[in-house]
Amino acid sequence: MIDLVLVFAGLALLMGAGDALVRGAVALSLRLGVPALLIGLTVIAFGTSAPELLVSIEAALAGAPGIALGNVVGSNIANVLLVLGAPALISTVDGRDCKGGRSYWQMIAASVLFIALCLIGPLGWAHGAALLALLGYVLFDGYRAARAARAGDGCDPLLEELEELEDVDPSMAGWKIAALLAVGLIGLPVGAHLLIDGARALAREAGVSEAAIGLTLVAAGTSLPELATTVAAALRRQADVAIGNVVGSNIFNLAAIMGIASFFGPLDVPGQMLRVDLWIMLGCAAALAPFVLGPFRMTRPVGAALLAAYVAYAWLVLKV
Repeated sequence: MIDLVLVFAGLALLMGAGDALVRGAVALSLRLGVPALLIGLTVIAFGTSAPELLVSIEAALAGAPGIALGNVVGSNIANVLLVLGAPALISTVDGRDCKGGRSYWQMIAASVLFIALCLIGPLGWAHGAALLALLGYVLFDGYRAARAARAGDGCDPLLEELEELEDVDPSMAGWKIAALLAVGLIGLPVGAHLLIDGARALAREAGVSEAAIGLTLVAAGTSLPELATTVAAALRRQADVAIGNVVGSNIFNLAAIMGIASFFGPLDVPGQMLRVDLWIMLGCAAALAPFVLGPFRMTRPVGAALLAAYVAYAWLVLKV
């Protein structure tokens, strides 16, 4: 029971600290006169991924590569099946309004590159450098696309995300900015440590692998902010940006989080992940093609099918 408490306490601390870090960093950037476009591409993108990043680094340092890799692979699977499935049950998700084809192909490229690197693993600094090089290209391409959007394209999810931080403004008191940054910088590593300790203990007690816990409990837990965001958007009948957010999150999980975590390796890739989970992750990414590149929308039946697929996947992972 105490191990489960550690896991949920770690998750709660990660979510709260991650939110505080993003808000504090954005407020500081605005006070320093950093353009909103640059904030969206860097502070928000990296800040919202801070919980997953700290979990993966902590797991790598603790000698638990299964949790580090499972956290990212499982999160990418959960993002498609769970994070998109839930809002689709509430409101139709339409990914055709924004030109997401380019980002979609970048996600596919990141998935293929990551799988290739895992096949020739264990993951080390050279593999991390390759993933970070891809991240650099994605950021540069995103910068160009966002500038075009500001010129009148009308589809700028980065700036929309910045606008959602309603209580962040350039006039925020200095002490409040410092407090938010302190909470984030202290809370994130502490939360990650609690989560990893609890998850490893749960894996031992349940008789399952650390990779299985990483692919399910840890991955689903670190995907909760994305799930909460998409469900809230669906309730406001604004679920159309959900697909773009998921695609962007999946790219960052692979290129940024695993790119950085690989420098704390080497990370041995579990055999089960090489045989099954990596290909399921790629299959989930491919399954988005009709909704991003084609004329289809995610309706309630599609959402129900996605959620059912996630439940089945989690059950199979824990059963094995």
